[in-house]
Amino acid sequence: MKRIYIAAYHQSKFGKLMGMSVPEILRRAVTEVCAEIKVEPAAIDVGSVGAICNISLNQQGLLAGLVADIPGLAGKPIESVENACASGGQAVLSVIQKLQIGWGDTGIAIGYEKMRDAEGKMDGKLVGQALGYFSHPAEREGKVYIFPHLFAEVMECYLKVHGIPERHLAQIAVAEYANARHNEYAQMRNVELTVEQAMQIGGINRYIVDGLPLKTYDCSQISDGYAALILATEEGLAKLGVAKKDSVEIAGYAQATDPLKKSGRDVLRPAGAIKAMKSAYEMAGVRPDDVKVAEIHDCFTVMGALGTEVLGKAEYGKGAQYWVDGKASVDGECGINTSGGLIAKGHPIGATGVAMLGWCAWQLLGKVPKPLQVKGANVAATFNIGGPICASVCTVLKY
Repeated sequence: MKRIYIAAYHQSKFGKLMGMSVPEILRRAVTEVCAEIKVEPAAIDVGSVGAICNISLNQQGLLAGLVADIPGLAGKPIESVENACASGGQAVLSVIQKLQIGWGDTGIAIGYEKMRDAEGKMDGKLVGQALGYFSHPAEREGKVYIFPHLFAEVMECYLKVHGIPERHLAQIAVAEYANARHNEYAQMRNVELTVEQAMQIGGINRYIVDGLPLKTYDCSQISDGYAALILATEEGLAKLGVAKKDSVEIAGYAQATDPLKKSGRDVLRPAGAIKAMKSAYEMAGVRPDDVKVAEIHDCFTVMGALGTEVLGKAEYGKGAQYWVDGKASVDGECGINTSGGLIAKGHPIGATGVAMLGWCAWQLLGKVPKPLQVKGANVAATFNIGGPICASVCTVLKY
């Protein structure tokens, strides 16, 4: 197995891309990440791009062809991937696989999503319908907003089985909003949130589904945005002129998929997610205790708790308590979602998995804003999911 490194990372601010077209988004993603290390796109050997709303909301398919339109990339092995909200992570794995089989020494993984119109407005019902396609047909009937509804059921199950109050999950959102205040790329960086506000029903904060506990502040954001990573083998780093000390190794990675249908399986112990995380740890030769930085897929606050358990940082049913006890804070046992997470940084779906690795790489390289910098960290982990805890992409980074 070849050792794979992150040579460069770049992302847009998450939130609104206004009138930017899909070809322009992809061009910027490529040229801007290349500019980070002063190389031309022609220096890239292979590529992959992940997005899920490109057809349903943007009326655009064959994204790989748009990437190949960029000067220097025509005729190269580039593909589009889709794995629901794990599409960004899948794009990274796609590039790694190409490098491992010898199709090149350098590659680019791109993720993006354009979910708002040219005026920055969002059609909630249209977005909900588009995202609903990534659920099992048998679980859609009677649900207006399918994924919030499905995760409201997961949240209710988590609270009842583990006997914890809604307030504990609200504290996850509060912690992430506080982190986002220091992240210039975060969608909600100008919003302050207290536990009392997150719990108070009124104004924008309401229960999403009658009779279920999920509230507005428990939810991630509808976001536009793009992110890109340049990956390289050791030979690729030399070709790019990037020193090892300025790169981060993707030392472990794995992917696993649980059945799409949520009912009939134990979503509080997602078997595929746990398997993928364990496999990534084993490949990297590390244990959960070694991880000091992590970015996990908190599409809803309950996933902040569950994701902490999948990481192995908390025992079964103790994920929310890990946050309540301050262990997930920047100066805690492991800085989790110091970027603000999907809840406050934003969730441009295809970009999410790419951005997780990028932020962790910045953390290990000491490049994040000082208030968010985890001191002395040399191992990081990411957990990116798609669907109702269905597709899981997990990575371990070392510096």
